[in-house]
Amino acid sequence: MTDLDFRQDTAYAPAGPHTTNLADILERVLDKGIVIAGDIKIDLLDIELLTIRLRLFVASVDTAKKAGIDWWETDPALSSHAARNALQDENRELRARLDALESQASEPKQSSPSRN
Repeated sequence: MTDLDFRQDTAYAPAGPHTTNLADILERVLDKGIVIAGDIKIDLLDIELLTIRLRLFVASVDTAKKAGIDWWETDPALSSHAARNALQDENRELRARLDALESQASEPKQSSPSRN
């Protein structure tokens, strides 16, 4: 077999359609992120009644953090850590208000001079 014959035997054949499964597509979307944006406008006789602006960002947690999005970490409804912090803050505030009220109640009351 000559060198020419060898090259012809191993020639690159064009590939058929490349197939990807749903898991591959989902991994790519979550890794890179995808933004879907749209506006819904309801008009009646050229009078704007309602406008809804929709913005959807689909990404993994790591990709979202890289984009500066981390609101779920501070929302008490979504994070047990944030919920604990919110309860601690509320407890601290209530104790401060209670201390202020107790200090006001314990101060001796000065009677105002009576006018005769």
